Amino acid sequence: MKKYYFLIVSIVMLILSLVAFSDNLITDVSQKSNSDPKFIIHGLFCFAWFIILVLQANFIKKRNYKAHIKLGMVGLIAAIGVFITTLYIFIVIYNGWNNMSPEVRANRLLMLGFAIFVTLAYLKRKKTAEHKRLIIVASFYMLGPILGRAMGHSILNSVLASDLSWDLTFLGFWTAFFISLFIYDWTVIKRVHKVSSIGFFVFAIIWAISFLS
Repeated sequence: MKKYYFLIVSIVMLILSLVAFSDNLITDVSQKSNSDPKFIIHGLFCFAWFIILVLQANFIKKRNYKAHIKLGMVGLIAAIGVFITTLYIFIVIYNGWNNMSPEVRANRLLMLGFAIFVTLAYLKRKKTAEHKRLIIVASFYMLGPILGRAMGHSILNSVLASDLSWDLTFLGFWTAFFISLFIYDWTVIKRVHKVSSIGFFVFAIIWAISFLS
């Protein structure tokens, strides 16, 4: 099962993305954001990233390394697009740090983490163990809006009665992705890889800053 970990978790993230934005894609296609270029372009780059993530994991599983390398450059372009469009949306929509909710603050900082981890993954592309973990952690950093919207479309939207219960459930689901990586590490190398532990430490610090600032 461990050889399918990255493929499975990539598929899960792609499915969550489709569920999260199912209103834009299926149930409410006439909403305002569907005609706003900045959201359309941003959404296309984000979906491209998760689709490429699934394809890349599948190439590795099938040992098709040449295809993986070729598609890697497309993935890098998608990552740059995700970062630039996200940054632009933050600048246009949110007027300063103090006017952001903790979740938005965290997403802003995590997007910087995404850029750093993807850059490191490119620089360490010949070191397989580090490269694949850097990519998957960077992808975890993108999950805030996806998990929030997916929860909003589920029964949890009516079951969770308070903001605290919502926040704890939201962070619990998000943390579960890191835990799954820890379990994979332990299964494969009998310890938590340094990239995995640093990735979660950065995640936790960013959330602490976002809540306390």
